[in-house]
Amino acid sequence: MRDSGSYPLRALIAVARFLWNLPRTVLIGLLITYRRLVSPLYGPVCRFFPSCSAYALEAVTVHGAVKGSWLAFRRLIRCHPWNSGGVDHVPEGHRIWDTKKVPRIIVLNHPVIPADEDSRSAA
Repeated sequence: MRDSGSYPLRALIAVARFLWNLPRTVLIGLLITYRRLVSPLYGPVCRFFPSCSAYALEAVTVHGAVKGSWLAFRRLIRCHPWNSGGVDHVPEGHRIWDTKKVPRIIVLNHPVIPADEDSRSAA
């Protein structure tokens, strides 16, 4: 027979986890909507790689709503005509994903770059 006390505890944990992840999930939804509806209207004009919206999406995915929003805000502040841009990756977080379940935005923002004959091997 099952322990009847474990079901309410599991339900409480599930509700707490849902509420904890809700701000992150809402921000991810807003960023995905922006990337699908608004971003294509501008075309490829970002001076950074990954683009600011892709950076924000990865930052919120990896670091959560608060720290990810802070990282995205700092990135937007650096995006101005006097900045030369370049490659600017999101700092690594503490989350570890199964190799088959890595979020798509991380894979897109960190492509494997093959080495050519004149350079050192790709990392």
